Parts: sequence; structure tokens; C-alpha cells
Amino acid sequence: MPRGTALDDLTGRRALVTGGTRGIGSAIVDHLTRAGATVAYSARTAPPPESATDLFIQADLASPADVEAISHHVHDRLGGVDILVHNVGADGGQHVPLLKQDNDIWQLVMDVNVLAPARLDRALVPGMVERGTGAVVHISSLSRSIPNPNRVPYGAAKAALSHYSKGLANEVAPSGVRVNSVTPGFTESSWGRAFVESLAEREGIGYNEARRRLMAEIGIPLGRPVVPDEVAELVTFLVSDRASAVVGSEHVIDGGSKPTV
Repeated sequence: MPRGTALDDLTGRRALVTGGTRGIGSAIVDHLTRAGATVAYSARTAPPPESATDLFIQADLASPADVEAISHHVHDRLGGVDILVHNVGADGGQHVPLLKQDNDIWQLVMDVNVLAPARLDRALVPGMVERGTGAVVHISSLSRSIPNPNRVPYGAAKAALSHYSKGLANEVAPSGVRVNSVTPGFTESSWGRAFVESLAEREGIGYNEARRRLMAEIGIPLGRPVVPDEVAELVTFLVSDRASAVVGSEHVIDGGSKPTV
């Protein structure tokens, strides 16, 4: 047996991944499933009928009622969760200077990126505490520490999420529940490609040129963006027994683009 195989085995564990139908979220669902977990997942948009399962729930995490519906869904289908991955995120799509950002954009990014994880944690983490075991991963963003012109509300929300994640980790670790965060840099997911497309449209240039300019602006020593499977591998490690002593840590996966220590 290859070293680490048994510790990677998630057979018998129940998981929930938010934003699980595209990009990083879809990759996380796939990796956890292949590791043996039973994975429920949510998204605003339903997956194609041929790939949907009864463990999927369509929900908008900006809505407290939908967050409650997700909680009921996983309790009804799984009886609770052992693994909770908060992947869903939103930047509001209003890429304009900060002083022109509308109030509803600020509210949206806080609702989705901060309040939704807090609400879902309040619903599901107590069950982990009661059982004395569990793992939670919050997906943050490099934007939390590097203010990005025209996307400051998103970065501010992710900074709040990272702060919240650390606080929750300290609170529930004595009960055997591990909380960590993962901070991807620019990831060539469906969301990342959509961002490049919006940049291309705004600048009146082609997709490839917009991508080239963005890569030059970001400055990635690795020479390429992160891909969703790489983030999913990291998340799978963090929720496995191999990471049993990893608590309250932020794990940056960005190809070296973060310019600070």
C-alpha cells in the first residue's frame, strides 16, 4: 500500500461543498468523492440533468432561507456532515472604482462570502462538536491581502472570512473540530475565465491578450495560473487524517504571486 493511502481514505465520511457545480467547487466534489466520501453539494445553478444527484440542492447562499434549506437537506440526506467546505464566493460583478461601488454590491459580497459561511457553520458545526470530530475549510482569496482595483468589496469580504475562520478554529479545536482556510491566487476556472472575458470586453481586446496582460500584472513566478484540481488536492489533504494537527492555518496556493511573506 502506498504511503499515506489509508490516511487519505474518506470512506464513511459525509461532506458538503458549497458552489460545487463549477470550477474549484466541482473539482473539490470530485476529489472528495474519489477519496470515498459521500458528498452533498449546492449551487445557484443546477448541474446538467445527467450529472445531478439527489445530494445536490439548488440554493442561493445570499439568502438566509436558502442557507437553512441546505442545512435541512444535508440532515435529511446524510444525518449531518463530517466535512464542510465553503467554496462559494461572489464579487458582485461591478468592477468599477471603489467610490462608485453600490451599496447592494457591498451587501451581496458580505452576504455570500462572510455571512453565509457563518450561518452554515452555526447550523452544521455543532454536530461535529457533539461527535468530537470534523473538518471545515473556508476558501478565501489572495484578494484579501492585496487590494485589487475595482474589486475592493470582494477583497474586504474575503479578509473578513479569513479573520472569522481563524476565530472559529480557535473556538472549536478543543472539541476535535479542525478549521482551516485555503487562499488561491488567480485560478483558471470557469470564474477565472469569466473574469478575463470581462477584462477583454472592458478593454476592447481579445481573450488571449487580456489573459496575457493579467498574468503580467499579477506576476506569477511559476509562470501559469493555478488550476482547480490543485486547489482540490490541497482541500482533500486538509480534511483527511494526514492533516490531523493542522488547525487555524491559512494555506496559500498561488504559484508564488503573493509578494509578501
